[in-house]
Amino acid sequence: MRRISYNNIINSIKDSVIEINCIASPELLNKYNLAINDEDNELSKKVLESLKENALIAKKKIIPICQDTGTAVLFLEMGTDIVIDGGFIYDAIYEGVRLGYKEGYLRKSIVDNPISRKNTGNNLPPIIHTKLVEGDSLKIIVLAKGAGSENMSAIKMMAPSDGIEGIEKFVLETVKNAGSNPCPPITVGVGIGSNFEGVALLAKKALIKNLFDIPEDSNIRVIELDLKNKLNGLNIGPQGFGGKTSVFDVAILMEPCHIASLPVAVNINCHVIRHKEIIF
Repeated sequence: MRRISYNNIINSIKDSVIEINCIASPELLNKYNLAINDEDNELSKKVLESLKENALIAKKKIIPICQDTGTAVLFLEMGTDIVIDGGFIYDAIYEGVRLGYKEGYLRKSIVDNPISRKNTGNNLPPIIHTKLVEGDSLKIIVLAKGAGSENMSAIKMMAPSDGIEGIEKFVLETVKNAGSNPCPPITVGVGIGSNFEGVALLAKKALIKNLFDIPEDSNIRVIELDLKNKLNGLNIGPQGFGGKTSVFDVAILMEPCHIASLPVAVNINCHVIRHKEIIF
């Protein structure tokens, strides 16, 4: 049985919350560079250059890349052969998130009730998804998810006969209707399969994939590339000014589903890609 320090988890999450909100990842900077080099619309190119400059300033000064520092979403893969030494793992996550938003001077955006809407003042609670795995490992992925892009996301319970054509039509309609609202260039996470709640989680998990990774399933890769080309053909462009780059990428995750349904979810992420993996 492997023991993992409670305080180590707190500090790792605290540091990660600050880092993902303030320090642009190499992945994000590479996406900016590729888009800038590919863009021939001068206004759109300047917008992309401004987005990159903003990210570099934030990194230098350790200030948020975006004022919406989001909901903290965490994905845990927790081995059955580990013990958290000093406390309960969810308490450590809560404290790490609280300290991260406090010490990083990050905007607190969570309200305690969807109707009365009093701010919790500490960006708690986070959203936590836990998966038990064999062994003595612990992996935590920390994601900051802003509301502007989250509000443009959608889910649809389709008929199996809708097929890939229906799926692509739904994704295209969702992104087209979103327009400039989610601060493009966006990343589009698509979940296909599972059930109503499961497909939404698939779409969210798709956003934490490394966007330079190529799926093992060649069929999924073909669909991703086809959707990316069609979405960029919408001419929404950076921040809605038109151009070649409306989306950075499309990422798809699939799971088995019921014979009578075809669940599809689209979870949109803004141009700021904010997530980090922690391995203990």
